[in-house]
Amino acid sequence: MTHDPQAPHPSLAAGPSDLPPHVPSDAPAGGGAAPRIVVVGADGRPADAPSAEPAAAGLEPGLLVDQPTKVMRIGTMVKQLLEEVRSAPLDEAARTRLAEIHARSVRELEDGLSPELVEELRRITLPLDDSAPPSDAELRVAHAQLVGWLEGLFHGIQTAMVAQRMASQAQLAQLRHALPPGPGGGAPAGPGASGVAEPDGRQAPGQYL
Repeated sequence: MTHDPQAPHPSLAAGPSDLPPHVPSDAPAGGGAAPRIVVVGADGRPADAPSAEPAAAGLEPGLLVDQPTKVMRIGTMVKQLLEEVRSAPLDEAARTRLAEIHARSVRELEDGLSPELVEELRRITLPLDDSAPPSDAELRVAHAQLVGWLEGLFHGIQTAMVAQRMASQAQLAQLRHALPPGPGGGAPAGPGASGVAEPDGRQAPGQYL
């Protein structure tokens, strides 16, 4: 077999798609792992790096109250005591007893709350004076403050639970849309395909993208 001197060499006659891929000079020898490419985000951290936000930002509402039933019982009791103070004047012995109940209720509440809520409760509540029995007005203010704080706590927990339920429903809807069609839910009809017949016999228009 004769070789034509005008014909190009086989390696030069290969097209661009037949040429071997370019191997970078820093590629590891012996077919090792390719160098890792790190994508840096706008904040200067790698894109796959964990966020610096604390995990406590998404704290479950149930974790804020360790003993919710106990907190609700104490809140109901304090609210009833507030009604008693408002209904009729109290003598000195009754005011002293109510002051003791108020202090003990706060201590019992702290056992059923998270450390963050206990710290907040201690910051906003002022203890009653132990040197003398409090007046009716002082008891009303103390009880009303505690009842209002508890109602705000319960309202915040309910709001957080509703928000979590709505987020869960949205995630469930996204999962349903991502699922493949079941039996009978084949690919949409192509161009020119007729629509589905309506009950009156007329052809419904097809779906268009």
